Amino acid sequence: MEFETWMLLIFPLFFGLGWLAARLDIKELLSESSALPQSYFQGLNFLLNEQQDKAIEAFIEVVKIDPQTVELHFALGSLFRRRGEVDRALRMHHNLVDRADLDEKKRKQAIFELAQDYLKAGILDRAESLFRELENTPYAKPAMEFLLELFQKEHDWPKAIETVHRLAAVSGQSYGKQAAFFYCELASEEISGGDLDAARKHLYQALATYPNSVRATMMLGDMAVSKGEHEEAINIWKSVEAQDAQYLPLVAESILNAFRSLDRESEGVALLREYLSKYHSLDLMNVVFNGVLKSEGSSAAYRLVRDELQHNPTLLGLDKLLEARLLELPMDKRADVELVKNLVHKRTRNLAMYHCAHCGFKARQFYWHCPACHAWDSYPPRRSEETGEQVQASP
Repeated sequence: MEFETWMLLIFPLFFGLGWLAARLDIKELLSESSALPQSYFQGLNFLLNEQQDKAIEAFIEVVKIDPQTVELHFALGSLFRRRGEVDRALRMHHNLVDRADLDEKKRKQAIFELAQDYLKAGILDRAESLFRELENTPYAKPAMEFLLELFQKEHDWPKAIETVHRLAAVSGQSYGKQAAFFYCELASEEISGGDLDAARKHLYQALATYPNSVRATMMLGDMAVSKGEHEEAINIWKSVEAQDAQYLPLVAESILNAFRSLDRESEGVALLREYLSKYHSLDLMNVVFNGVLKSEGSSAAYRLVRDELQHNPTLLGLDKLLEARLLELPMDKRADVELVKNLVHKRTRNLAMYHCAHCGFKARQFYWHCPACHAWDSYPPRRSEETGEQVQASP
Protein backbone atom coordinates (compact mmCIF):
# COMPACT_ATOMS: atom_id res chain seq x y z
CA MET A 1 0.00 0.00 0.00
CA GLU A 2 1.47 3.40 -1.07
CA PHE A 3 1.51 6.29 1.35
CA GLU A 4 -0.72 9.22 0.34
CA THR A 5 -0.16 12.79 1.53
CA TRP A 6 -3.84 13.25 2.43
CA MET A 7 -3.48 10.53 5.10
CA LEU A 8 -1.55 13.02 7.23
CA LEU A 9 -4.81 14.90 7.79
CA ILE A 10 -6.45 11.84 9.42
CA PHE A 11 -4.12 11.69 12.44
CA PRO A 12 -4.88 15.21 13.76
CA LEU A 13 -8.59 14.52 13.21
CA PHE A 14 -8.51 11.30 15.26
CA PHE A 15 -6.49 13.00 17.99
CA GLY A 16 -8.97 15.86 18.18
CA LEU A 17 -11.97 13.52 18.40
CA GLY A 18 -10.26 11.52 21.18
CA TRP A 19 -9.46 14.68 23.13
CA LEU A 20 -13.05 15.88 22.80
CA ALA A 21 -14.49 12.53 23.97
CA ALA A 22 -12.17 12.50 26.97
CA ARG A 23 -13.21 16.04 27.91
CA LEU A 24 -16.88 15.11 27.70
CA ASP A 25 -16.34 12.01 29.89
CA ILE A 26 -14.45 14.06 32.47
CA LYS A 27 -17.18 16.70 32.54
CA GLU A 28 -19.86 14.03 32.98
CA LEU A 29 -17.88 12.37 35.80
CA LEU A 30 -17.36 15.72 37.56
CA SER A 31 -21.06 16.48 37.17
CA GLU A 32 -22.07 13.17 38.70
CA SER A 33 -19.52 13.53 41.50
CA SER A 34 -20.70 17.01 42.42
CA ALA A 35 -24.26 15.66 42.63
CA LEU A 36 -23.26 13.18 45.35
CA PRO A 37 -23.32 14.39 48.96
CA GLN A 38 -20.03 14.87 50.76
CA SER A 39 -21.10 12.13 53.22
CA TYR A 40 -20.88 9.58 50.41
CA PHE A 41 -17.17 10.24 49.91
CA GLN A 42 -16.60 10.28 53.66
CA GLY A 43 -18.24 6.85 53.83
CA LEU A 44 -15.98 5.53 51.08
CA ASN A 45 -12.95 6.90 52.88
CA PHE A 46 -13.99 5.21 56.12
CA LEU A 47 -14.47 1.92 54.27
CA LEU A 48 -11.03 2.15 52.72
CA ASN A 49 -9.61 2.72 56.21
CA GLU A 50 -11.62 -0.25 57.56
CA GLN A 51 -13.67 2.01 59.86
CA GLN A 52 -16.93 0.20 59.21
CA ASP A 53 -19.04 1.83 61.93
CA LYS A 54 -18.16 5.35 60.81
CA ALA A 55 -18.76 4.34 57.18
CA ILE A 56 -22.25 3.15 58.03
CA GLU A 57 -23.12 6.39 59.80
CA ALA A 58 -21.84 8.39 56.82
CA PHE A 59 -23.91 6.35 54.36
CA ILE A 60 -26.99 6.73 56.57
CA GLU A 61 -26.49 10.47 56.29
CA VAL A 62 -26.42 10.11 52.49
CA VAL A 63 -29.73 8.24 52.61
CA LYS A 64 -31.28 11.01 54.72
CA ILE A 65 -30.07 13.69 52.32
CA ASP A 66 -30.99 11.80 49.16
CA PRO A 67 -33.79 9.21 49.66
CA GLN A 68 -33.49 8.21 46.00
CA THR A 69 -30.29 6.26 46.63
CA VAL A 70 -32.08 2.92 46.45
CA GLU A 71 -28.98 0.80 45.92
CA LEU A 72 -27.40 2.30 49.02
CA HIS A 73 -30.54 1.35 50.97
CA PHE A 74 -30.09 -2.27 49.84
CA ALA A 75 -26.39 -2.28 50.65
CA LEU A 76 -26.94 -0.87 54.15
CA GLY A 77 -29.81 -3.23 54.90
CA SER A 78 -27.75 -6.27 53.93
CA LEU A 79 -24.81 -5.00 55.95
CA PHE A 80 -27.00 -4.54 59.02
CA ARG A 81 -28.32 -8.08 58.70
CA ARG A 82 -24.84 -9.57 58.41
CA ARG A 83 -23.76 -7.62 61.50
CA GLY A 84 -26.73 -8.99 63.46
CA GLU A 85 -28.49 -5.59 63.60
CA VAL A 86 -31.71 -7.12 62.31
CA ASP A 87 -34.00 -4.35 63.59
CA ARG A 88 -32.15 -1.75 61.52
CA ALA A 89 -32.19 -4.05 58.48
CA LEU A 90 -35.94 -4.56 58.88
CA ARG A 91 -36.57 -0.81 59.04
CA MET A 92 -34.39 -0.19 56.00
CA HIS A 93 -36.09 -2.83 53.85
CA HIS A 94 -39.60 -2.00 55.12
CA ASN A 95 -39.09 1.58 53.96
CA LEU A 96 -38.18 0.31 50.51
CA VAL A 97 -41.18 -2.04 50.25
CA ASP A 98 -43.55 0.76 51.33
CA ARG A 99 -42.27 3.27 48.80
CA ALA A 100 -44.90 3.99 46.15
CA ASP A 101 -42.33 5.19 43.58
CA LEU A 102 -40.32 1.95 43.62
CA ASP A 103 -40.49 -0.03 40.37
CA GLU A 104 -41.67 -3.66 40.49
CA LYS A 105 -38.22 -5.16 40.00
CA LYS A 106 -36.78 -3.24 42.94
CA ARG A 107 -39.84 -4.01 45.04
CA LYS A 108 -39.33 -7.77 44.54
CA GLN A 109 -35.71 -7.33 45.55
CA ALA A 110 -36.82 -5.45 48.68
CA ILE A 111 -39.30 -8.23 49.57
CA PHE A 112 -36.55 -10.82 49.13
CA GLU A 113 -34.24 -8.88 51.46
CA LEU A 114 -37.02 -8.29 54.00
CA ALA A 115 -37.86 -12.00 54.07
CA GLN A 116 -34.22 -12.77 54.86
CA ASP A 117 -34.36 -10.25 57.71
CA TYR A 118 -37.38 -12.02 59.22
CA LEU A 119 -35.66 -15.39 58.83
CA LYS A 120 -32.58 -14.04 60.59
CA ALA A 121 -34.78 -12.62 63.35
CA GLY A 122 -36.54 -15.96 63.83
CA ILE A 123 -39.95 -14.58 62.78
CA LEU A 124 -40.52 -17.59 60.58
CA ASP A 125 -44.20 -17.15 59.68
CA ARG A 126 -43.58 -13.67 58.22
CA ALA A 127 -40.48 -14.93 56.42
CA GLU A 128 -42.40 -17.85 54.90
CA SER A 129 -45.21 -15.56 53.71
CA LEU A 130 -42.80 -13.17 51.98
CA PHE A 131 -40.72 -15.92 50.37
CA ARG A 132 -43.93 -17.42 48.98
CA GLU A 133 -44.78 -14.05 47.39
CA LEU A 134 -41.72 -14.50 45.20
CA GLU A 135 -42.99 -17.56 43.34
CA ASN A 136 -42.92 -17.06 39.56
CA THR A 137 -40.34 -14.27 39.90
CA PRO A 138 -36.59 -14.22 39.23
CA TYR A 139 -36.17 -14.80 42.98
CA ALA A 140 -38.15 -18.06 42.98
CA LYS A 141 -35.17 -20.42 43.31
CA PRO A 142 -33.25 -18.57 46.06
CA ALA A 143 -36.56 -17.96 47.87
CA MET A 144 -37.29 -21.70 47.84
CA GLU A 145 -33.79 -22.42 49.13
CA PHE A 146 -34.46 -20.12 52.07
CA LEU A 147 -37.85 -21.76 52.57
CA LEU A 148 -36.08 -25.11 52.74
CA GLU A 149 -33.81 -23.73 55.46
CA LEU A 150 -36.85 -22.39 57.30
CA PHE A 151 -38.78 -25.69 57.20
CA GLN A 152 -35.75 -27.55 58.52
CA LYS A 153 -35.55 -25.15 61.45
CA GLU A 154 -39.21 -25.86 62.18
CA HIS A 155 -38.78 -29.62 61.62
CA ASP A 156 -41.66 -29.38 59.16
CA TRP A 157 -40.48 -32.33 57.08
CA PRO A 158 -43.54 -32.64 54.78
CA LYS A 159 -43.08 -29.01 53.66
CA ALA A 160 -39.33 -29.57 53.33
CA ILE A 161 -39.97 -32.58 51.06
CA GLU A 162 -42.45 -30.58 48.97
CA THR A 163 -39.92 -27.76 48.63
CA VAL A 164 -37.03 -29.96 47.45
CA HIS A 165 -39.30 -31.47 44.79
CA ARG A 166 -40.20 -27.96 43.60
CA LEU A 167 -36.55 -26.94 43.66
CA ALA A 168 -35.68 -29.94 41.54
CA ALA A 169 -38.34 -28.93 39.01
CA VAL A 170 -37.15 -25.30 38.90
CA SER A 171 -33.40 -25.92 38.82
CA GLY A 172 -33.19 -29.24 36.98
CA GLN A 173 -30.87 -30.50 39.74
CA SER A 174 -31.36 -33.61 41.84
CA TYR A 175 -32.38 -33.19 45.48
CA GLY A 176 -33.08 -36.88 46.04
CA LYS A 177 -30.48 -37.31 48.79
CA GLN A 178 -31.90 -34.41 50.80
CA ALA A 179 -35.46 -35.65 50.35
CA ALA A 180 -34.40 -39.08 51.60
CA PHE A 181 -33.05 -37.55 54.81
CA PHE A 182 -36.33 -35.73 55.35
CA TYR A 183 -38.27 -38.97 54.88
CA CYS A 184 -35.96 -40.57 57.46
CA GLU A 185 -36.67 -37.72 59.88
CA LEU A 186 -40.39 -38.31 59.41
CA ALA A 187 -39.89 -42.03 60.01
CA SER A 188 -37.89 -41.32 63.16
CA GLU A 189 -40.71 -39.20 64.56
CA GLU A 190 -43.25 -41.90 63.72
CA ILE A 191 -41.14 -44.61 65.36
CA SER A 192 -41.02 -42.48 68.51
CA GLY A 193 -44.80 -42.17 68.32
CA GLY A 194 -45.27 -45.92 67.83
CA ASP A 195 -46.62 -45.72 64.26
CA LEU A 196 -44.30 -48.32 62.71
CA ASP A 197 -46.35 -48.83 59.55
CA ALA A 198 -46.17 -45.13 58.65
CA ALA A 199 -42.45 -45.12 59.48
CA ARG A 200 -41.79 -48.09 57.20
CA LYS A 201 -43.73 -46.40 54.40
CA HIS A 202 -41.59 -43.28 54.65
CA LEU A 203 -38.37 -45.29 54.71
CA TYR A 204 -39.40 -47.01 51.49
CA GLN A 205 -40.17 -43.57 50.04
CA ALA A 206 -36.65 -42.49 51.03
CA LEU A 207 -35.17 -45.42 49.15
CA ALA A 208 -37.42 -44.79 46.15
CA THR A 209 -36.24 -41.17 46.08
CA TYR A 210 -32.60 -42.01 46.68
CA PRO A 211 -31.75 -45.75 46.38
CA ASN A 212 -28.38 -45.30 48.14
CA SER A 213 -29.92 -43.97 51.34
CA VAL A 214 -27.86 -45.91 53.88
CA ARG A 215 -29.70 -44.27 56.75
CA ALA A 216 -33.06 -45.60 55.52
CA THR A 217 -31.57 -49.08 55.17
CA MET A 218 -30.12 -48.97 58.67
CA MET A 219 -33.47 -47.88 60.12
CA LEU A 220 -35.35 -50.64 58.28
CA GLY A 221 -32.93 -53.18 59.75
CA ASP A 222 -33.48 -51.76 63.24
CA MET A 223 -37.24 -52.04 62.77
CA ALA A 224 -36.89 -55.68 61.68
CA VAL A 225 -34.91 -56.42 64.86
CA SER A 226 -37.59 -54.75 66.99
CA LYS A 227 -40.05 -57.30 65.59
CA GLY A 228 -37.66 -60.19 66.23
CA GLU A 229 -36.91 -60.66 62.53
CA HIS A 230 -33.14 -61.03 62.88
CA GLU A 231 -32.59 -62.87 59.60
CA GLU A 232 -34.49 -60.17 57.74
CA ALA A 233 -32.45 -57.47 59.51
CA ILE A 234 -29.17 -59.12 58.47
CA ASN A 235 -30.28 -59.27 54.84
CA ILE A 236 -31.32 -55.61 54.95
CA TRP A 237 -28.01 -54.47 56.48
CA LYS A 238 -26.01 -56.51 53.97
CA SER A 239 -27.33 -54.22 51.25
CA VAL A 240 -25.28 -51.37 52.75
CA GLU A 241 -22.24 -52.84 50.98
CA ALA A 242 -23.85 -52.21 47.59
CA GLN A 243 -25.11 -48.75 48.60
CA ASP A 244 -21.85 -47.42 50.04
CA ALA A 245 -19.39 -49.84 51.64
CA GLN A 246 -17.70 -47.17 53.75
CA TYR A 247 -20.81 -47.18 55.98
CA LEU A 248 -20.49 -50.88 56.85
CA PRO A 249 -18.75 -50.11 60.18
CA LEU A 250 -21.95 -48.35 61.31
CA VAL A 251 -23.94 -51.59 61.00
CA ALA A 252 -21.20 -54.08 61.93
CA GLU A 253 -22.14 -54.33 65.62
CA SER A 254 -25.82 -54.71 64.75
CA ILE A 255 -25.06 -57.47 62.24
CA LEU A 256 -23.00 -59.39 64.79
CA ASN A 257 -25.69 -59.03 67.47
CA ALA A 258 -28.34 -60.30 65.04
CA PHE A 259 -26.24 -63.39 64.29
CA ARG A 260 -25.81 -63.93 68.03
CA SER A 261 -29.56 -63.85 68.48
CA LEU A 262 -29.76 -66.65 65.92
CA ASP A 263 -26.97 -68.62 67.70
CA ARG A 264 -24.78 -68.19 64.61
CA GLU A 265 -22.08 -65.89 65.99
CA SER A 266 -19.22 -67.61 64.15
CA GLU A 267 -21.02 -67.00 60.85
CA GLY A 268 -21.39 -63.34 61.75
CA VAL A 269 -17.71 -63.02 62.63
CA ALA A 270 -16.75 -64.69 59.34
CA LEU A 271 -18.92 -62.21 57.39
CA LEU A 272 -17.40 -59.22 59.15
CA ARG A 273 -13.87 -60.56 58.64
CA GLU A 274 -14.63 -60.77 54.94
CA TYR A 275 -15.78 -57.14 54.98
CA LEU A 276 -12.64 -56.13 56.88
CA SER A 277 -10.40 -57.80 54.30
CA LYS A 278 -12.01 -55.66 51.59
CA TYR A 279 -12.71 -52.42 53.43
CA HIS A 280 -10.10 -51.51 56.05
CA SER A 281 -11.73 -49.63 58.92
CA LEU A 282 -10.85 -49.05 62.57
CA ASP A 283 -14.45 -49.33 63.73
CA LEU A 284 -14.98 -52.50 61.74
CA MET A 285 -11.75 -53.93 63.15
CA ASN A 286 -12.92 -53.19 66.70
CA VAL A 287 -16.15 -55.11 66.18
CA VAL A 288 -14.36 -58.05 64.58
CA PHE A 289 -11.74 -57.97 67.34
CA ASN A 290 -14.40 -58.29 70.05
CA GLY A 291 -16.12 -61.08 68.13
CA VAL A 292 -12.91 -63.03 67.60
CA LEU A 293 -11.84 -62.47 71.21
CA LYS A 294 -15.12 -63.93 72.45
CA SER A 295 -15.32 -66.85 70.05
CA GLU A 296 -11.65 -67.74 69.40
CA GLY A 297 -9.66 -66.25 72.29
CA SER A 298 -7.01 -63.59 72.86
CA SER A 299 -4.30 -65.15 70.65
CA ALA A 300 -6.57 -65.13 67.59
CA ALA A 301 -7.65 -61.56 68.41
CA TYR A 302 -4.01 -60.48 68.67
CA ARG A 303 -3.15 -62.05 65.29
CA LEU A 304 -6.16 -60.33 63.72
CA VAL A 305 -5.08 -56.87 64.87
CA ARG A 306 -1.42 -57.50 64.00
CA ASP A 307 -2.33 -58.54 60.44
CA GLU A 308 -4.64 -55.55 60.07
CA LEU A 309 -1.92 -53.18 61.24
CA GLN A 310 0.39 -54.46 58.52
CA HIS A 311 -2.15 -53.39 55.90
CA ASN A 312 -3.46 -50.30 57.66
CA PRO A 313 -0.95 -48.92 60.22
CA THR A 314 -2.57 -46.45 62.65
CA LEU A 315 -2.05 -45.37 66.24
CA LEU A 316 -5.60 -46.41 67.05
CA GLY A 317 -4.79 -49.85 65.67
CA LEU A 318 -1.64 -49.95 67.78
CA ASP A 319 -3.74 -49.15 70.85
CA LYS A 320 -5.96 -52.13 70.06
CA LEU A 321 -2.91 -54.34 69.46
CA LEU A 322 -1.53 -53.47 72.90
CA GLU A 323 -4.92 -54.26 74.40
CA ALA A 324 -4.84 -57.69 72.77
CA ARG A 325 -1.26 -58.21 73.94
CA LEU A 326 -2.20 -57.42 77.54
CA LEU A 327 -4.88 -60.09 77.45
CA GLU A 328 -2.28 -62.69 76.51
CA LEU A 329 0.29 -61.80 79.17
CA PRO A 330 0.21 -63.12 82.74
CA MET A 331 -0.59 -60.53 85.41
CA ASP A 332 3.01 -60.22 86.67
CA LYS A 333 4.30 -59.25 83.20
CA ARG A 334 1.71 -56.66 82.20
CA ALA A 335 3.14 -53.54 83.86
CA ASP A 336 5.42 -52.33 81.02
CA VAL A 337 2.93 -53.05 78.23
CA GLU A 338 0.15 -51.43 80.23
CA LEU A 339 2.28 -48.31 80.69
CA VAL A 340 2.89 -48.08 76.93
CA LYS A 341 -0.76 -48.73 76.18
CA ASN A 342 -1.90 -45.95 78.50
CA LEU A 343 0.49 -43.51 76.84
CA VAL A 344 -0.69 -44.49 73.34
CA HIS A 345 -4.34 -44.40 74.40
CA LYS A 346 -3.95 -40.88 75.76
CA ARG A 347 -2.43 -39.77 72.46
CA THR A 348 -5.15 -41.39 70.38
CA ARG A 349 -8.20 -40.02 72.21
CA ASN A 350 -8.60 -37.16 69.75
CA LEU A 351 -7.85 -39.37 66.76
CA ALA A 352 -11.01 -41.38 67.37
CA MET A 353 -13.32 -38.54 66.36
CA TYR A 354 -15.74 -38.01 63.50
CA HIS A 355 -15.23 -34.77 61.59
CA CYS A 356 -17.79 -32.68 59.72
CA ALA A 357 -16.34 -32.10 56.26
CA HIS A 358 -18.38 -28.90 55.95
CA CYS A 359 -17.49 -26.98 59.12
CA GLY A 360 -14.87 -29.13 60.89
CA PHE A 361 -16.98 -29.81 63.98
CA LYS A 362 -15.71 -32.96 65.71
CA ALA A 363 -17.69 -35.48 67.73
CA ARG A 364 -17.22 -38.92 69.22
CA GLN A 365 -20.49 -40.15 67.78
CA PHE A 366 -21.59 -40.24 64.15
CA TYR A 367 -24.16 -37.69 62.94
CA TRP A 368 -26.24 -37.64 59.77
CA HIS A 369 -27.03 -33.97 60.44
CA CYS A 370 -24.17 -31.82 61.77
CA PRO A 371 -25.22 -30.24 65.09
CA ALA A 372 -22.95 -27.25 64.41
CA CYS A 373 -23.54 -26.18 60.79
CA HIS A 374 -26.68 -28.30 60.13
CA ALA A 375 -25.27 -29.78 56.92
CA TRP A 376 -26.65 -33.18 55.90
CA ASP A 377 -24.39 -36.17 55.27
CA SER A 378 -21.28 -34.14 56.02
CA TYR A 379 -19.62 -36.71 58.32
CA PRO A 380 -17.45 -39.36 56.64
CA PRO A 381 -18.07 -42.60 58.57
CA ARG A 382 -14.39 -42.92 59.43
CA ARG A 383 -12.33 -41.71 62.35
CA SER A 384 -10.21 -38.60 61.98
CA GLU A 385 -6.94 -40.55 61.89
CA GLU A 386 -8.21 -42.48 58.88
CA THR A 387 -9.43 -39.39 57.03
CA GLY A 388 -6.19 -37.52 57.69
CA GLU A 389 -7.85 -34.72 59.68
CA GLN A 390 -5.56 -32.78 61.96
CA VAL A 391 -7.03 -32.77 65.45
CA GLN A 392 -5.62 -30.63 68.21
CA ALA A 393 -4.83 -32.72 71.24
CA SER A 394 -6.92 -31.89 74.27
CA PRO A 395 -5.07 -30.79 77.40
